[in-house]
Amino acid sequence: MCVLIDATVFHQDEDGLVVIDDAAARAADPALLRHAVSCCPGQALFEDAAAPAKSSATQRE
Repeated sequence: MCVLIDATVFHQDEDGLVVIDDAAARAADPALLRHAVSCCPGQALFEDAAAPAKSSATQRE
């Protein structure tokens, strides 16, 4: 997960889609939210320690 964002703001559902908790997002610093959605690569929001991140070539297959 992006180290700047509280884990309660963003999480992944069972399909791997990013879900934003509205209440937590409203309570978060807007500058940090902008950073998370505009600057962090998609995979930086979530890191699964059990599985290495897939490359973009692997994801397209």
